[in-house]
Amino acid sequence: MTIREFLRDYCERDNKLASLSYFGNFAVYFFTLWLAIQVAAYWYLVIPMVIINAFAAVRLYVLQHDCGHASLFETKRLNDWAGYGLSIFTLTPFRAMQYNHNVHHTHIGDLDERDSGEIFTMTVREYESAPLWKKIGYRIYRNPLFLLPIGGLFVYLIRYRWPKNTLKIGVMGVLAHNLMLAAWLGLIWALAGMTGLYVYLGTAFAAGIIGVFLVYLQHNFEDTYWDRKPDLSFEKAALIGASALDLGWWFDIGTGNIAYHDIHHFNARIPSYRLRKCHNELRKHFDVQIIDWPMALRSFTLKLWDEDKGRLVRIPGTAPGYTSRLLGLAR
Repeated sequence: MTIREFLRDYCERDNKLASLSYFGNFAVYFFTLWLAIQVAAYWYLVIPMVIINAFAAVRLYVLQHDCGHASLFETKRLNDWAGYGLSIFTLTPFRAMQYNHNVHHTHIGDLDERDSGEIFTMTVREYESAPLWKKIGYRIYRNPLFLLPIGGLFVYLIRYRWPKNTLKIGVMGVLAHNLMLAAWLGLIWALAGMTGLYVYLGTAFAAGIIGVFLVYLQHNFEDTYWDRKPDLSFEKAALIGASALDLGWWFDIGTGNIAYHDIHHFNARIPSYRLRKCHNELRKHFDVQIIDWPMALRSFTLKLWDEDKGRLVRIPGTAPGYTSRLLGLAR
């Protein structure tokens, strides 16, 4: 049996499981947001609530991502309506996300189409031939202390107010989304004042960090895969160029199983509520590369694609980062 044949058994969509994921996640999201606002005066109580709410927001994004692939509910119509409903709370216009993400799937692993990905990666040769100002800018951009917090705020609060390819997708849909988002913020202010908005900003900030952390690791790790046509292999790009993060059961719960990104890229019809089981069964029959916590953290020190070595490497001349030294992962 091939991997393609194996994955077909996990593509069945179930409206009951989808509804449980959808409405159950919303219940956790709204309850923890309300609770965080109620205990806002006590930092030792509000911080845990903000973190839980941030993970609930990430799960909402994962569900919206499923809707974009029409893989959450059984019909396209239900997926579309569910996607629109989620988009206000993920700060991400549904049609824009759907279009741009499908473009990303089409060009996964293609060195000549890197602008279709969420995190831009330079090759070693490009970096070495770049002017000093571009090298400095790239190093700042790929620094996790900048990429995670500032990147998250920029993407979800600013960039998605006018996403890439908005003119192709439809301006009115993006404007309507932004108006609904403004109404949602207005409702928070009306019910909880500035305290509510401050708490909401805190949850959005934390969710952005988690989101960028995941997006980075989905394709940025040492043994990932990039190539140029005609040598580019879709199967390698999906199963080797996308990661399978084994960061624990609680992490899977908090992120809607999206960490099993390799099989998602190979078959985007697998619903998020089947990804974990599918991947666990897959490991029993096929050799699958797994990334654990030390490998995941080390990946943030790797910033350039080396076409000659066929792997992601550090910037030439840089010493191992603090995280790598701390974990004893320097090579």
